[in-house]
Amino acid sequence: MRHKDMTLRLTNTLSRTKEDFVPLDPKNVRMYVCGPTVYDYAHIGNARPVIAFDVLFRLLRHLYGEGHVSYVRNITDIDDKINARAKERLAGRDVPILDVVRELTTQTAQIYQEDVAALGCLPPTHTPRATEFVTPMIAMIETLVAGGHAYAAEGHVLFDVSSKPDYGKLAHRSLDDMIAGARVEVAPYKRGPMDFVLWKPSDAETPGWDSPWGRGRPGWHIECSAMGDVLLGETFDIHGGGIDLVFPHHENEIAQSESAHGGHALARYWMHNGFLNVEGEKMSKSLGNFVTIHELLQDWPGEVLRLNMLRAHYRQPIDWTVQGMKESWNTLERWYDVAEPVADRHVGREFLAALCDDLNTPQAIAELHKAEPKALAGGLSLLGFSTISERIEQKPPVDVVVIADAIAARLAARKAKNFREADRIRDELAAKGILLKDGPDGTTWEVKR
Repeated sequence: MRHKDMTLRLTNTLSRTKEDFVPLDPKNVRMYVCGPTVYDYAHIGNARPVIAFDVLFRLLRHLYGEGHVSYVRNITDIDDKINARAKERLAGRDVPILDVVRELTTQTAQIYQEDVAALGCLPPTHTPRATEFVTPMIAMIETLVAGGHAYAAEGHVLFDVSSKPDYGKLAHRSLDDMIAGARVEVAPYKRGPMDFVLWKPSDAETPGWDSPWGRGRPGWHIECSAMGDVLLGETFDIHGGGIDLVFPHHENEIAQSESAHGGHALARYWMHNGFLNVEGEKMSKSLGNFVTIHELLQDWPGEVLRLNMLRAHYRQPIDWTVQGMKESWNTLERWYDVAEPVADRHVGREFLAALCDDLNTPQAIAELHKAEPKALAGGLSLLGFSTISERIEQKPPVDVVVIADAIAARLAARKAKNFREADRIRDELAAKGILLKDGPDGTTWEVKR
């Protein structure tokens, strides 16, 4: 896409190349990003796709217009991890399990949405819950069965991967290679070892819905396919998520969606963010370095966590460290001291070019370090630092000519050994939030809130 001779280019996991972005409809640019499974607080690794694709959402709105971008980020509230956690909560309570599931998912989803809002992320255009889309999931499964792409067996419905000759194209692996490397237990009702579940039976204590195959619940993969289909259409522009979702989740989404839609592509650009480590190690509860967004927000401003995430390119691994967060906080404070508000959200050309080059946020941040005060404010706003205007408004007004005159008068007073007058000038400026610093190269000043 060209906007004032600026080309947006995105790395497509499907082609493994950086491609010019050309939307199907510039008046309705469509993006789907896999959201949380709401059984517990989201960890800081889960914040990475939220922040990265929020920046892309903001960039697309900047390029195509705020009313011309549709962004879907789902909430998975049908999942066996949810059911297991609900049973833990149920212990000793005389209430239906479905009420506990609803209570758990509602509370967890609310906390998630509050946490990501604190990270500076805009609300998506749509935030669908899987429980609201079971009917279209069943309809899609029926289409797959009727087309010979799926089969029912022992209360389950499974997708037949042998019916999709290009299965594995997103992961760039052949079916034979995947079978050879599979570590999954092959259920006796499966025709092929890589066949995956579209529908499974539910007992009386497990959430379930009536279907042609009996009471049951959908598999994880069909949930996203159905929600994307209803809200964005058979084919949309961008599908995103963490790199851990490439296989099997996104691969299976492609297989079932394309098979249900006569071979039409599910998404034209597939984007995936890299892994996150903590202090040089893979995050895990066993190592004691498992940290949630909610916990971090108790000690750090959300904007600091956001900048710390954006200092690394979204596709590269990131090492999350306390030192990095301290550096990010210091950087933000320096920027807020010098940024000046501007009504038209002006951004520098080189800054915008960096974002248009596959969301190169490290380069965009480097450009902000060189930016004029107004371009700095515009760039920070586009990157999602929504408090920038508020922070600027809180700064005392600065008249650089008045400050220069005051510094000259203070210098004259010191030369005349009138130190009382020199101190008075310094204290008067300090009361206005202007702090003077004397050094070998003269006197400098900075604004402090």
